[in-house]
Amino acid sequence: MDVLLSDGTTVGLRPIQPTDAPGIVAMHSRFSERTRYLRYFSPYPRIPERDLRRFVNVDHHDREAFVVLVGDQIVAVGRYERLGPASPEAEVAFVVEDAYQGRGIGSVLLEHLADAARRVGIPTFVAEVLPANGAMLRVFADFGYQVQRQFADGVVHLSFPIAPTEATLEVQRGREHRTEARSVARLLAPRGVAFYGASATGQGVGAAVLGHLRDYGFTGAVVPVHPSARTVAGLPAYPSAAEAGLPVDLAVVAVPPAAVEAVVADAASAGAHGLVVISAGFAEAGADGAVAQRRLVRAAHAAGMRIIGPNCLGVANTGTEVRLNATLAPRLPVPGRVGLFSQSGAFGVALLAEVDRRGLGLSSFVSAGNRADVSGNDLLQYWQDDPDTDVILLYLETFGNPRKFARLARRIGREKPIVALAPPAHLPGLGPSAGPNATNPHGGVAGPDAAGPNGGAAGLVAAGPDEVAVSALFAHSGVIRVDTVAELLDVGVLLANQPLPAGDRVGVVGNSSALTGLAATAAAAAGLTVADGYPRDVGPHAGAADFATALAAAVADDGVDALVAVFAPPLPGQLPDAEADFTSALPAALAGGKPTVATFLAGRAPSGVPAYPSVEEAVRALGRVTAYAGWLRRPAGTVPELSDVDRDAAQVALRPETFDPTGLLAAYGIDVVESVLAASEQEAAAAARRLGYPVAMKAAAAGLRHRLDLGAVRLDLPDEARVRRAYTEMATEFGADVLIQPMVPPGVACVVELVEDPAFGPVVGFGVGGVATELLGDRAWRAVPLTGRDAAELVDEPRAAPLLRGHRGAAPVDRKALAELLLRVGQLADEQPRARTLTLNPVLARPDGLSVLHASVGLGSAAARPDTGPRRL
Repeated sequence: MDVLLSDGTTVGLRPIQPTDAPGIVAMHSRFSERTRYLRYFSPYPRIPERDLRRFVNVDHHDREAFVVLVGDQIVAVGRYERLGPASPEAEVAFVVEDAYQGRGIGSVLLEHLADAARRVGIPTFVAEVLPANGAMLRVFADFGYQVQRQFADGVVHLSFPIAPTEATLEVQRGREHRTEARSVARLLAPRGVAFYGASATGQGVGAAVLGHLRDYGFTGAVVPVHPSARTVAGLPAYPSAAEAGLPVDLAVVAVPPAAVEAVVADAASAGAHGLVVISAGFAEAGADGAVAQRRLVRAAHAAGMRIIGPNCLGVANTGTEVRLNATLAPRLPVPGRVGLFSQSGAFGVALLAEVDRRGLGLSSFVSAGNRADVSGNDLLQYWQDDPDTDVILLYLETFGNPRKFARLARRIGREKPIVALAPPAHLPGLGPSAGPNATNPHGGVAGPDAAGPNGGAAGLVAAGPDEVAVSALFAHSGVIRVDTVAELLDVGVLLANQPLPAGDRVGVVGNSSALTGLAATAAAAAGLTVADGYPRDVGPHAGAADFATALAAAVADDGVDALVAVFAPPLPGQLPDAEADFTSALPAALAGGKPTVATFLAGRAPSGVPAYPSVEEAVRALGRVTAYAGWLRRPAGTVPELSDVDRDAAQVALRPETFDPTGLLAAYGIDVVESVLAASEQEAAAAARRLGYPVAMKAAAAGLRHRLDLGAVRLDLPDEARVRRAYTEMATEFGADVLIQPMVPPGVACVVELVEDPAFGPVVGFGVGGVATELLGDRAWRAVPLTGRDAAELVDEPRAAPLLRGHRGAAPVDRKALAELLLRVGQLADEQPRARTLTLNPVLARPDGLSVLHASVGLGSAAARPDTGPRRL
């Protein structure tokens, strides 16, 4: 695997192998005497053969070791060794070659060693460090672990638990943020650019990009690399970038695919930190191209470089101190404070042109193309700290690491607004019973929405968040999701030019009753509230002064949080110069600082006031921004720690050979009412006697378990005779297999779901049960991990939620118990990536608590999710 260091460079990291012996000896020979002494507590001038064999031969269980490589050269090694058979402690140690110290290698090794140790049941690390080794002591102290220290015999003895905590996760993610941001910063603000692939004739894609780079006024050195030409595009050219003798941080590549790997080696020799590969013919071209793309990434990472592309449009930075246009776009938008990411290269040129037409100022732009390495997540990390960027616009076609995207958006969205144009983001058919390992261990019975005893939801199962729910998921993660390119820029213009609204009350002012009425209707559809006294129509004969007075009154109105100004030109000859007069009146009237959108059916709005061609577009953009502002005003919430979770029991339950869904749920404090499968009248009677009367009986087939309306569920069976009669009737109609359950008190049937969403990773859904709510998709969804606020909002958000609060005289249910159940499901999803789908249906909610009558769990790959575990690219 590849990892990023603190300076943004890439290195390789992998488990040690016996064949690494020569590399370990070579690394040891490059150590300074001080490094040897601090690591081995002695001069240790050479590694004895016996020690070397032990170093490179590990069992990857009680003894593990990782090496860090720059190219093929080992530059660091870290290891742990269990202190004895079944000991809960392992001694950890690592050493880094002098030339690579101080770049974060020690902390990366510690992350991976701790993760490997936890996987084999080692909960504690110990270490011995010389007092003079301050750097090593800081690695342990700065990681967030609760380190206990003892000084004895001239050595500092350290001991610390390695279970992840909020403190260690915060440290780890802080380092991740800094390393990824720095790796991108060196690509967008390079000291010099080496260019590969521009022809001396000035023809072709490469020559066009080089011309744009030259003509935009890049402030650093531009080094065209050409095998034979002395000049290219009027610039001195060199056979190799290193021969120029100039600082080069970035290589822009437009050569044929077969020549790209040679370019990587040449750029690395010049000290480049990254490549922008405009060349096509990689993964987008088929299987052979995908293989070539993987080779390219491996070669670049081995050389310490990152890649944007391949098959991309390029990158741009409009800052006056950089002025970088390494793109296929001949013209960039004016400098501004909006960062723009486009996955599509072909689409990027049109997108930049539209940004320019709207006058939306750009800070920087990246087209990721095939996104072989640098992705939208990396750009989010960079733009969070970029002082020149206030607004982030994303055009996404796919999500590479959705869980990380959701996590970053939650954090960064509280500092800078993120607007995303994203694809439909749910997986059709991904339901709780999906997948070859789906298991349905418990029975449940069905009934009406406000169910009788053991009543529950009808047997329809949602396939995951629909488009409305996905938009809500984005919103609750701090992302303004839009549906079109026009809307992406509509919202971007508003965010870049206006303050955020303090609430959702909007004042509508205009000179046309038709337009103001249309704006009021659009406001309601956009989730806005038309303020009292509005819309306000000044009339078609009003002059500029009347219009300005009405606007100023709306600005001063404490009941107004935002304004919509609409202007329809008067009939010819009625008000000479009306357009110019109204335009000049608008800025003066808006000095109160409230966000304003305008629709001018003729002419152009004044600078600084976002103007839209239609009322609907203006109000829709305002509605998106208002929802984001509301999200910002709400507390972020915290993920509570559930102290009674038994993670060891969960791991036992998840063993493939003895998978126990009941045990997995119980480990997280989720108890499911027992059910017994019976395949004969005698078995049904025996199960009922064991469970105790009265009991419920239902058909075992998944599609029938809740179908009380079809007779597939029989409730409140009081004795053996009734059980036998019910079995005979049901077996004739629905098959021999039935489920027997004890009766529980009545309640409102609810459904809790867990699915994997491509935009957010694991998401938890909640809804009230019933055929109608299932068909209408009445579910609320939140991304994992769930905060306490997330859980409470999930319970209250479905349209049918009034049933839980006491509808038509019914007693309110225990909504806190439902919220706690959701938190438990969320923590299970967060900690157990193999649990890919889960359904609790029905959950009967009552005033005194709840009962889970049926559960299904679907397992997936044991591989860790890409946003869990130690840092890696």
